[in-house]
Amino acid sequence: MRTIQTDVVVIGGGSTGAGVVRDVAMRGFKTVLVDRADIAQGTSGRFHGLLHSGGRYIASDPESATECAEENTIVKKINANAVEDTGGLFVVTAQDDEEYADQFLARAAAAKVPAQEISIAEALKREPRLDPRIKRAFEVLDGSVDGWQMTWGAIRSAEAYGAQVLTYHRVTQIEHSDNQVTAVIVHDLRGGEDLRIECQFVLNCGGPWAGQIAAMAGCHGVDVVPGAGIMIAMNYRLSHTVLNRCIWPADGDILVPDHPVCIIGTTDLKAEDPDKLSIPADQVQQMLDAGEAMVPGFRKARALHAWAGARPLIKDSRVDAADTRHMARGMTVVDHHSRDGVKGLLSIAGGKLTTYRLMAERIVDIMCDEMGDKRECRTAQEAVPAAEDRKLYTIGHRLDDLEKHNESPSHDQVICECELVTRTMLEKTMDALPNSQLDDVRRQVRLGMGPCQGGFCSQRATGIAHERGSIDSEKANGLLKLFLKNRWIGLWPILYGKQARQAALDNWVHEGTLDVEHLPVPEKEIL
Repeated sequence: MRTIQTDVVVIGGGSTGAGVVRDVAMRGFKTVLVDRADIAQGTSGRFHGLLHSGGRYIASDPESATECAEENTIVKKINANAVEDTGGLFVVTAQDDEEYADQFLARAAAAKVPAQEISIAEALKREPRLDPRIKRAFEVLDGSVDGWQMTWGAIRSAEAYGAQVLTYHRVTQIEHSDNQVTAVIVHDLRGGEDLRIECQFVLNCGGPWAGQIAAMAGCHGVDVVPGAGIMIAMNYRLSHTVLNRCIWPADGDILVPDHPVCIIGTTDLKAEDPDKLSIPADQVQQMLDAGEAMVPGFRKARALHAWAGARPLIKDSRVDAADTRHMARGMTVVDHHSRDGVKGLLSIAGGKLTTYRLMAERIVDIMCDEMGDKRECRTAQEAVPAAEDRKLYTIGHRLDDLEKHNESPSHDQVICECELVTRTMLEKTMDALPNSQLDDVRRQVRLGMGPCQGGFCSQRATGIAHERGSIDSEKANGLLKLFLKNRWIGLWPILYGKQARQAALDNWVHEGTLDVEHLPVPEKEIL
């Protein structure tokens, strides 16, 4: 077994783990991040894209509301390339009473969340699709954030400070001697080898899986409750800003404009296993109904894709064990030295994607205290590499880039027309992610995430991957089949109207002309 040495191992490549490994590296420690899959493939890539202003939690969790408000400003600065500064509205719909709204401004002020009431006429002027029967409206500083871009920005920053990032490496064991953590054993899922990473400290940022990871070190009883929720992407931006219903947090009360689509979310039910999340038909109907409450005619828009994610909530003794909707959203750091007698191990869970940087600062501060090596956190002052020379992301930037730099129609081939992914973008991503599969590429550039859901770009991208010479035809076939399979998981629950016709066309393309079902593929599963 190959062995490497480092100071700190970070487990989990979601936004929290990425923020943590960045912070650790910026403080001058040698560090390695490991994840069993791709970066931000779990919870951080399966949410509605909301950069919280804090307004949602002013009543249910004021501490989280304040943290979100403070970090909202910081994330817009350090992850500028990943955030669209849309602003947001909290609206009282015709279905809502005004009791909650009567206290909205006072609660927002108490939590230090910037907010002000605007007239209904002004709200309808800004958002013409809003139900004209709304009773009140409050503006806040919500934004739209690309979780993959944000997380990868933190990863690239960490790598620039010397961190090593190992994706598709599953943790199999956490070793300790005399109650001091000494090493993490991981299995390379693509290469097939085991690797021993000797270290002084392990930071467990496994999200919904954090309890399972802590148990590998003999630390049982870390109660991370997976709060599962579904989201649906609609084909249009039905709003310019984030729309929230001005009520206690409930299902389907947020609509987020995100890139060229908008996303309605979300439900919140306890899941028994974060690896087995379903998209029930009744929850799909619930989301579509919820959209209608804010935007009449919501159901007539085309539903593109549905997905489910799991929040890593810390068990809250104040509510029922299955009531994930009302569990606190605050972050918790578990010190396994004081709790379990295992020195050199900390676990973190809870929190929000918006507060990922603050979560990293908290746990790394505690690590430094335990190591007796206090070093200053600088993550709030320094932008990630991808954001250093770019303004806040705005819708239409890809078309703007294409029209400015495209010297002729054939200068840079457009591979994915829905999301304006060019061949240059695709190959640059493939260069940065050697041995990647097409979903790894998708998370970087949004390949196949538009109306056709890969119906026309999946074969082109596969052909380019094969043409580059790094894979044979059977592996190329495997890449294509895996990509189409993963798109289908989010398609079948919302097959109605135009998207059902699109799926029939895609099926004719792939099965009627390419016979994808019977293509020869490698015996070894593609990861």
